[in-house]
Amino acid sequence: MKPSTTFNAQRALELAALTFEIEAQALLGLKARQGDSFAQAVRLVLECGGRVVVMGIGKSGHVARKIAATLASTGTPSFFVHPAEASHGDLGMVTEGDVVLALSNSGEADELVSLLPALKRLGTTLIVMTGNPQSTLAEHADLVLSCAVDQEACPLNLAPTASTTAQMALGDALAVALLDARGFREEDFARSHPGGALGRKLLTHVRDLMRSGDDLPIVPPDMPFTEMMHVMTRKGLGVAIVVEGRRIAGIFTDGDLRRLIERGGELRTLHAGEVMHPHPKRIRADALAVEAAELMEQHRITLVLVVDAAGELAGALSINDLMRAKVI
Repeated sequence: MKPSTTFNAQRALELAALTFEIEAQALLGLKARQGDSFAQAVRLVLECGGRVVVMGIGKSGHVARKIAATLASTGTPSFFVHPAEASHGDLGMVTEGDVVLALSNSGEADELVSLLPALKRLGTTLIVMTGNPQSTLAEHADLVLSCAVDQEACPLNLAPTASTTAQMALGDALAVALLDARGFREEDFARSHPGGALGRKLLTHVRDLMRSGDDLPIVPPDMPFTEMMHVMTRKGLGVAIVVEGRRIAGIFTDGDLRRLIERGGELRTLHAGEVMHPHPKRIRADALAVEAAELMEQHRITLVLVVDAAGELAGALSINDLMRAKVI
């Protein structure tokens, strides 16, 4: 549709400010409307033996999808079912032990109202999130959560704006209260977000990223300096790990080489054990990769040696390994 009037930038800014104000007031009003029913909703979900099935149509359907996703990612098994599809077979996803959370601002959405008899027969618990506590859905619900707003932000007071903001916020409040009641922690969140940054930090262990076996530049203490340099070059880690048996004796780094050259002297007469640093930083293989990153940052180094439960060499982990895995 073509604009009927010339664009007015000031008018656009005024409407934006008014929208923010109306929706902010809607959220403050939402806060005042919550009470025992909200606490009961949290209790019902906690006691639920099944899942939370979230339903909604139109704009409420879009919000319902987001609420289902938020619940699922914060410890409450949940999924979205489209009410129109539910009437044509998808209701088979709903079981007796489930809680159905139905969203409808008017509380009269035909697609949801038509499901009421079937939901009752299934014996599910029905929680309705609505702006009309006297609606058909509210009348047949086990519990009603009010998300009523005084007005929409739409200048025509028609398009769902403030009402969907209220629904979204109420869904977030429910998810937050549930995760707190469940004792949901960062580690739990990471397990449901393994591909995200937090998941990588909290689920990735040193053993998952370390170099080991033939990739390690391992040398004995009596190896001549020139041979040790050949090993360092071939392995490409910028270090040589000096080992006696499986016991770590020390480490020689590119930085150590620069310092030796600055001091001068005949390097070819030296051996690995004479130039190594005897106390390299170590970390357990079962430690989190983020702990290795913290150790490197604390000591301003770019590599740590990895040891097993017996304290023997298991591998090496560099800052480049951490960066490739997006741990840092």
